[in-house]
Amino acid sequence: MPLIQLVEVLIVVGVLLWLVNRFIPMQGSIKSILNSVVVIVVVVWLLNVFGLFHSISRLHVGS
Repeated sequence: MPLIQLVEVLIVVGVLLWLVNRFIPMQGSIKSILNSVVVIVVVVWLLNVFGLFHSISRLHVGS
């Protein structure tokens, strides 16, 4: 995936999240959960795009 396309996707996600936070009334706790879920999904997507998610899934903790 080209870098410019990656930046465009991040900008679109950021603007959509800002619009939801700004114009849709909701409780602070729900807004916090929504922001956390979006950030986690974006981080996992970025790890997958850069090919790091597959190597992380091979790590084992314990015996």
